[in-house]
Amino acid sequence: MGKEESSRDKKLSTNKLTRRDTLKLFGTGTLAAAVPLLTGSSTADETKRVDVAIVGAGFAGSVVAAQMARNFGKKVLLIDRRNHVGGNAYDHYDCNGIMVHKYGPHIFHTNSRDVYEYLSKFTEWRPYEHRVLAKVDGTLVPVPINLDTVNKLYNLNLTTDEIEQYLESVSEKPEAIRTSEDVVVSRVGRDLYEKMFRGYTRKQWGLDPSELDASVTARIPVRTNRDDRYFTDTYQVMPKHGYTRLFENMLDHKNITVVLNTCYREIVKYVPYAQLVYTGPVDEFFDFRYGKLPYRSLEFRHETHDQPQLQPAAVINYPNEHAYTRVTEFKYLTGQVHHQTSVVYEYPRAEGDPYYPVPRPENAALYKKYEALAASRPEVHFVGRLATYKYYNMDQVVAQALTLCAKLSGATRGELVRKPPVLEPTAALRPTAN
Repeated sequence: MGKEESSRDKKLSTNKLTRRDTLKLFGTGTLAAAVPLLTGSSTADETKRVDVAIVGAGFAGSVVAAQMARNFGKKVLLIDRRNHVGGNAYDHYDCNGIMVHKYGPHIFHTNSRDVYEYLSKFTEWRPYEHRVLAKVDGTLVPVPINLDTVNKLYNLNLTTDEIEQYLESVSEKPEAIRTSEDVVVSRVGRDLYEKMFRGYTRKQWGLDPSELDASVTARIPVRTNRDDRYFTDTYQVMPKHGYTRLFENMLDHKNITVVLNTCYREIVKYVPYAQLVYTGPVDEFFDFRYGKLPYRSLEFRHETHDQPQLQPAAVINYPNEHAYTRVTEFKYLTGQVHHQTSVVYEYPRAEGDPYYPVPRPENAALYKKYEALAASRPEVHFVGRLATYKYYNMDQVVAQALTLCAKLSGATRGELVRKPPVLEPTAALRPTAN
């Protein structure tokens, strides 16, 4: 473990600062003390302006930072309130030397060639097809629902041809599909809904599926074959050396300065910038003018077990028992060989870090108000989950960030990924007053 951690530390760029670094260098607790290192002055100095200030060092912010610095030679300041880069995808070695995902499992999958090829510049991959089981009526069954799920739960021996007829016979037909409950019962019937979906959804969201928008369950597939893969995307891989290493490689550039443990408001007022890219909560950016946008949060309880394997699959869902929703065993994801194994239990919470926007009509209407405010600030680019109040997979966030870079540069997204051009910046990238 020590050698691996030492190697990772060496990958950190020398222009990466934390609050502790600031105190060491300047002997003061004020964030203003960090400014001389960034700008050469304790007050705003137009000759030391950065081209792009970016709030948030997750996928959205880091992709934009790397593109602007590497493709266009822009000076970038990347700020994050946490003490690490990588956002919720951050991984690290625990005290037993096992790589874990601090904020729960992050499984990379995409159908986008652009996204896969872009991230491949910063990591090697290991093939990984994710599989999930659910404990229902004392039996472990595949998720999403497939032929084996139905046969095991109901002691049947249906064939691929017969299961569609079976599901049609047990399904209900609501007058209109308005809620998550409507989606599920119209596809698999009331009993499977109760066994597989209702309890899990109530724990996850703190609401009954009948109170949630149809979008929550609309994307969950039901398969009539024995395919037990959780995803069917073209590219299903995991970063060979972890997500944190991917981010470190992406941000390791002389034009990128990373400041951690810092609220962006404490530093951007001292640093002139041409453009601001914001990936944090949009309601917070506007000081909660219309009230807080509702989110669901998660609490993670990590455990290490003195055995090489604990579960028969990477993830076990518990829709109808326990306060937690699922348990993830990380060695399936990482491929690490170790005599012990680490798992994480996920407990949904109403308060805490914002993870999942709550999909209800009144929340969508509230976001529309913030979206209008964002549109009135053309010098600020809102990108990512929190800034647009939408749940995105990792590849979708990367695609959104690449699309923003294409818009700012005048190139196509494919050009930026496969053959980075030397371009004169469009007006969007030319210095403007902040």
